[in-house]
Amino acid sequence: MLWPSAFFEEALSINRELDDRRGIAVGLNALAVGAQQQGDLSGSRALLEESLVLWRELGDSVAVVRGLSNLASVARLERHFVEALALFEECLSISRQLGDRAGIAWALNHEGDVAREQGDAVSARSFYERSLVMFRELGDRWGIAGSLGDLGNLEREQGDFAGAHRLHRESLQVFQELDHKRGIARLLDCFASSAAAQSHPERALCLAGAAAALRETLGAALTPAEQVRQGKSLEPARQALTNAAGASAWMEGWAMPVETAIAIAIAAKPD
Repeated sequence: MLWPSAFFEEALSINRELDDRRGIAVGLNALAVGAQQQGDLSGSRALLEESLVLWRELGDSVAVVRGLSNLASVARLERHFVEALALFEECLSISRQLGDRAGIAWALNHEGDVAREQGDAVSARSFYERSLVMFRELGDRWGIAGSLGDLGNLEREQGDFAGAHRLHRESLQVFQELDHKRGIARLLDCFASSAAAQSHPERALCLAGAAAALRETLGAALTPAEQVRQGKSLEPARQALTNAAGASAWMEGWAMPVETAIAIAIAAKPD
């Protein structure tokens, strides 16, 4: 989805003229999210840091948590893991003070992301499982689906393809019930990565093609960081096939109804 930065920039300019500090902070945060999605991490960081100063001055703790979480995500993408973890810990601390259990659950989930990217599977699993428990208690189905997907990815990376399949299937089912198409596309990519890791290249590229087609209809392209991550996970599938065979499998998935792709993903038996 193309981020409407021109509109946000115009709104920010108007809010600066009006000295509307809340409006300025909102605009800065929106532009920062757009910059991150376009891969401009340094620009996103600068905007978020300016926004956070205003939120702190305004005393809006909820907005501070949101800004800290966004800044932590940028730090994680920059592979500044110590900084990212410290920022997520601050999110967790403020959320606890506010009694915001959803905020606590998301902070734990994000800490799991940092631990996973650092290669600490034990800590990542603990964070993800704790967040999943809280999301289930809250009845937050989007959070449940997200944490299940994260745990499934962790299982895949540890070589437990049966466990990954079970978790991804449950996550996908929740996203289907929510009619959350971006979530469905994400899970199709997860199944594609598992297929690639298990030496099923045609299925991997077919499912990845179906996910890409779904995102195309939504106008929700992968961010540059997501593209790199997906490319690495699919590389074994691309290496296993000729260019023509790989393109054919991808286009088969692209043209496939999403329900068919889901059925293929779920029916596949993990090795």
